[in-house]
Amino acid sequence: MSQVQIKSKEEILLMREAGRIVADVLDALEKAVAPGVTTWDLDALAEKLTAERGARPAFKGYLGFPCVLCASINDEVVHGIPSKRRKLAEGDLMKLDFGVSYRGWFGDSARTVPVGKVSPEAKALVDTTRESLHKAIQAMKPGNRLGDIGYAVQRHVEARGYSVVRDFTGHGIGRKLHEHPHVPNHGQAGAGMKLRAGMVLAVEPMVNQGTHEVELLDDDWTAVTADRKLSAHFEHTIVITDGGPEILTQGR
Repeated sequence: MSQVQIKSKEEILLMREAGRIVADVLDALEKAVAPGVTTWDLDALAEKLTAERGARPAFKGYLGFPCVLCASINDEVVHGIPSKRRKLAEGDLMKLDFGVSYRGWFGDSARTVPVGKVSPEAKALVDTTRESLHKAIQAMKPGNRLGDIGYAVQRHVEARGYSVVRDFTGHGIGRKLHEHPHVPNHGQAGAGMKLRAGMVLAVEPMVNQGTHEVELLDDDWTAVTADRKLSAHFEHTIVITDGGPEILTQGR
């Protein structure tokens, strides 16, 4: 059975640098999101900024993924492939999922960015998803259990009439992009492995307006909601410390 890797202070220092780069690039991408911009433009910007910071894109080539950025729009949940033909329009929800490797250590984060003015329903979905991530982070304390993280997400989301995607989860992260354990966005409080200081987890609630079920498009990457309703996604890389959780991808 795989073991969770406990990171040393020196290793966390490097992961903090990787996380800072991820946050810097996402800040720039968020500013670049606008009607008329293509997802290909955003991918090119992410690749340029990553190279300028001496890091390596985490996703490009990973299991065959062809681009630097996962760019998912509206009903696309995760793993959307950037394209010169995908032009953003007013009212879209743009999901930016991005990671880097820096000196052998990974950082991973995602944001949902409204394109211009979005509907009140879309804004409420985004707000709830962002809030659910922070509820999850608050549960990341030594002595709590893995199930407390998913429970915090699920309780917040379902109380507001939305659903939590089951087919994709958060994950451990460190020298590899995906390490043990899986971090589901649903679960039972008090269940699962005990959380310990030095664990680093990428927590990433994906929240749907309708059903939690998803389907895979013919490109074998892009996951969409089964009912084609909207989906939102936020993610941070977080280290658990004796003093509480620290978000490594928060940025400055």
